[in-house]
Amino acid sequence: MKVKEILTETLLIVFGILSAAFGLKGFLLSSHFIDGGVTGISMLISDITGSSISIWLLIINLPFIFLAYRQQGMAFAIKGALAIAGLSLCVAFVHFPDVTHDKLLTAVFGGFFIGVGIGLAIRGGAVLDGTDIAALMLSKKSQLLKVNDIILLLNVIVFTLAAFFLGIESAMYSTLTYLAASKMIDFILNGIEQYIGVTIISVRSKEIQDFIQNNMKRGVTVYVGRGGYGKVGHIQEERDILFTVVTRLEIPTLKEKVLKIDASAFVVQQSIDDTTGGLMKRKSVH
Repeated sequence: MKVKEILTETLLIVFGILSAAFGLKGFLLSSHFIDGGVTGISMLISDITGSSISIWLLIINLPFIFLAYRQQGMAFAIKGALAIAGLSLCVAFVHFPDVTHDKLLTAVFGGFFIGVGIGLAIRGGAVLDGTDIAALMLSKKSQLLKVNDIILLLNVIVFTLAAFFLGIESAMYSTLTYLAASKMIDFILNGIEQYIGVTIISVRSKEIQDFIQNNMKRGVTVYVGRGGYGKVGHIQEERDILFTVVTRLEIPTLKEKVLKIDASAFVVQQSIDDTTGGLMKRKSVH
């Protein structure tokens, strides 16, 4: 690995730790709100027992670091262990001002900074919360549940316990914190250039294909299909079906041009988390 890459990853993880610690100490801890995942469990135990959250961040994340070693290898596990240890030390020894006592602002911006921190750490190739590792492992053992389903289930349990020990109001504000953190993690990882898969069915597919390849500099996959509609499924002549992947910012340009070429074109689009290879610019997520 090049020195520049190592430096970039290190800076991302350090800024991630500082942002997450600021979200915890500058907003959530004084108001007794919690986040989801392992961080939320640590905060909940800390509130119940009166002990330091820094200790619980280390203890509860240890099994997940072991899982990371089994699933992703030694390098990833070491990065994760150092990042979590850095967060624990930062929360324990770095002073952050208590920014606001407004409950809504505390919940939203606490989640905002925690989400930014976790997202930056993931971009740097590390983790600050072991929940994702556990969810990934469990999803591989289950055909019914996906990673997001398992994370949601774990957090439902966490917030139910929060409602029991901290009260309904704190649990509700904590849910806002989790939602804000989740949206920021998604934004940091996917950004405004989220990938969009676009399927185009048109009698003038050749002209549209030329525009995508020559003007937008994107790859196109061409399928041969037939159209059908009505109760009997009337079959039309064969026609080309185009599929391409662009960024969200490129969608207006593409749709405008497609409809200009063929006003009756059928266009379907769906979000795509990531791509590998082809003529797409790949986001620099490690």
